[in-house]
Amino acid sequence: MGVSYKDAGVDIEKGSEAVELMRDHVKSTFQKGVLTDIGSFGGLFQLDTEKYSQPVLVSGTDGVGTKLRIAMMMDRHDTIGIDAVAMCVNDILVQGATPLFFLDYLATGKLDPQKIADIVKGIAEGCRQSRASLIGGETAEMPDFYGKDEYDIAGFAVGVVNKDKIIDGSRTEKGDVMLALPSTGVHSNGFSLVRKLVFDTAHLSVDDYIEELGCTLGEELLRPTKIYVEEILPLLDRFDIHGMCHITGGGLIENIPRSIRKDLNAVIDVAWLKPPIFEYLQRIGDVDDVEMHRVFNMGIGYIVITDQDTAWEIQERNPAFFQIGYLEAGEGKTEIMGVTI
Repeated sequence: MGVSYKDAGVDIEKGSEAVELMRDHVKSTFQKGVLTDIGSFGGLFQLDTEKYSQPVLVSGTDGVGTKLRIAMMMDRHDTIGIDAVAMCVNDILVQGATPLFFLDYLATGKLDPQKIADIVKGIAEGCRQSRASLIGGETAEMPDFYGKDEYDIAGFAVGVVNKDKIIDGSRTEKGDVMLALPSTGVHSNGFSLVRKLVFDTAHLSVDDYIEELGCTLGEELLRPTKIYVEEILPLLDRFDIHGMCHITGGGLIENIPRSIRKDLNAVIDVAWLKPPIFEYLQRIGDVDDVEMHRVFNMGIGYIVITDQDTAWEIQERNPAFFQIGYLEAGEGKTEIMGVTI
């Protein structure tokens, strides 16, 4: 038969096997509006135009970054997909969008059907947490481009919001307060610095048990990014929300100004309980406070901005929210415990 595609490193049969292994995970996310089954060339989703009189689609795309290296080192792949969904869905949630559907892209050096199925299992779990349907994806086997045990993952989310309900920060005002929701840890940002600190500086292994963390280093770092859909969507129809913010790459310092008017400053004047991983990372690398807050979420994953009376009502409804500060006249900067950055 001569030279085959398999000889070049691409196994079509294993690709088909991976599709079958992931089929149930994918279909578990299907909701009203999904019109296609797994395997179609394109995913079809019918928008509910009775529910949305002026529908605006909100889209977001992202990857997991170098946190993937931790999953590869641990040979554990069933949670990293949650991160892929979270990084996209939390972003579109900020503008008041209800997630509709998600698509994924997986590229690997050598296709392992069970590994791919485990990754998609995590993606499906993230979609269920997001109330989104996984309606499409692509798995690419790319020999000589990635190592045989390496892979990359990216995602794309689409949500919908009525035009008059878009939250863009333009209604934020002096005196508004910031309500925070805690993160589960590092989430999916800053892992190039994390890996520099724990592997190059402290010479640790993912299997090392860290007493103050109460688990191995790998278990702590692989904690999935929290998805905030269940906490936020119930607020949007009931309360007047002026702005929201996903604390992602850039931390509190760079992300809050994206969600408020340019003539306001965000003043964070309340100390909060940070997950021990942040103190641990700062100590082993002697990392500056400003750098920590610029790179990491520091224990805060999502912020809602509204007036004081509404903030109290939200806290009564969900005690997970806590006030961390307020907005004042300024020039689009963040002040943390007396230091303006």
